[in-house]
Amino acid sequence: MPKLKTKRGAAKRFRLTKSGKIKRKKACASHILTKKSSKRKRGLRQANVIHGADRKAIKRLIPYI
Repeated sequence: MPKLKTKRGAAKRFRLTKSGKIKRKKACASHILTKKSSKRKRGLRQANVIHGADRKAIKRLIPYI
């Protein structure tokens, strides 16, 4: 089997937890923050875990991470 290439865009967006789950950042946290409430912005800071149904597809994009 040849080596697999990592999709660099995916590698920058996802991280693995110690238990093997895939973490992601929440969307809508980068700009136009003035019309979002403080409570909403605080929630956007927290990382999320990828849903189980998407795990296989993401693992294919980042095989060695």
